[in-house]
Amino acid sequence: MENPRMIYLLRHGAIDPHYEGKLIGQMNVPLGELGLRQAQWWKWQWAKISFQRILCSDLIRSRQTAEIVATQPQPPVEVVPELRELSLGHWEGLTAKTVKARFPDEWTRRGLDFENCPAGQGESFADLAARAVPAFQAVADNCEGPVLIVGHGGTNRVILCHVLGIPLQNLFRFRQDYCALNIIEPSAYAPVVHLINRRPEDL
Repeated sequence: MENPRMIYLLRHGAIDPHYEGKLIGQMNVPLGELGLRQAQWWKWQWAKISFQRILCSDLIRSRQTAEIVATQPQPPVEVVPELRELSLGHWEGLTAKTVKARFPDEWTRRGLDFENCPAGQGESFADLAARAVPAFQAVADNCEGPVLIVGHGGTNRVILCHVLGIPLQNLFRFRQDYCALNIIEPSAYAPVVHLINRRPEDL
């Protein structure tokens, strides 16, 4: 599984069940017990891999996941705020059902164009890509690898769309489950995606 030029793009582990079913966006929600076990599983799986770098967003669920994997002798975790999840503005903390009832026009507009329409006066996926993709590309351009990036569902999707040349409007055509792994081989010509959404329970 190890390759000196691979980027391991991981989603953070499962969150505290208290927040399940809510739109959390940039809320600082911690991992739950399952998420902690998922991160620990990857740590064991990668025991023989010496990462060149380990990066994560500044949200606690991403940092917790990265810090578990980065236990010595791995390098210290680098916190990159540009990798944080999509901002959902005033929708954050609400369920989808509540948002539809309180903000029906906003919900409808975003459903028609979630690439460019901000969620809850927060960010659109185009906004997310504008900050997350350059951060990813800076890592890819200097990858002597292997490198681990612990991101989020939305963040990872826009990165994968960028690498695969897929329009952002199609980003929900592939899954990004909790603690699922994607593997990308960077290249100045045509990056190659070796794996998408491999979950701990799949192995």
